[in-house]
Amino acid sequence: MEQRSVPTEKLPRRKRRVMLIILIILLDCLLILTLIFFFQFYVDSSNRIETSFDWAGYVVASDLHNPKPTVTGVEASWTVPNVVVTARDSFSATWIGVGGQFDGSLIQVGTEQDSVNGTKMCLAWYELLPELQVPIPSIAVSAGDNITASITLTNSTSNAWRIQIVDSAGASKDQSFIKDFTYNSSKLSAEWIVERPNVNNVLRPLANFQQETFTDCKATVAGKTEAINEFPHIQAVMYSQNREIASVSSIRSNDASFTVNYAG
Repeated sequence: MEQRSVPTEKLPRRKRRVMLIILIILLDCLLILTLIFFFQFYVDSSNRIETSFDWAGYVVASDLHNPKPTVTGVEASWTVPNVVVTARDSFSATWIGVGGQFDGSLIQVGTEQDSVNGTKMCLAWYELLPELQVPIPSIAVSAGDNITASITLTNSTSNAWRIQIVDSAGASKDQSFIKDFTYNSSKLSAEWIVERPNVNNVLRPLANFQQETFTDCKATVAGKTEAINEFPHIQAVMYSQNREIASVSSIRSNDASFTVNYAG
């Protein structure tokens, strides 16, 4: 019998094929590791940006992905903006609050500055959802007034909260309102917000408030009162029909402040 040699595949080609398979496996592993790394980075990220139809400002919580009911206070100061009068009625509200980001509970206090019937209108108010906004007639609010406000849990057993707001440049100096309430808050978040309000259950046009700066923004979370930038936070930017109508600056750590700008 004639002996024939078994044809063999060219070694260089076989080697290239093996190396190609190994390279593909390595690339797949690298891709998986990259996805794991960036997913973990996203999950663990303590800050993020969100868009909203009615809020512009900041929200803080103990954790943005698994918030704990440990928010027991919020405070800030701001100057009542001088809204631009427009032919069409428009509205804006400036407030601080506890709750509302992750659930339906929200306790708030702030000011409203509107353009209604060709006239500027301002008022102070508080609200405990689902109840309606309650005006504070004892404080006469005007554009340019300096406002300081706080909301504090005073008794966790009885769910007692204290709302305080002071107008230090109103018709009479140091107009103030302080009142205690019983309210079952989720205590999941604290907010500093410029809002486009609902009026008669309709989301109304945002008043041209020009610019609004919150200063001395602090929250009490898990028993510690710290500046806003010390907590995991969400920056809320207001949009209408895919158009930005209120932008929000980064937080300035030197005075725990930030600015919301009307963008039309």
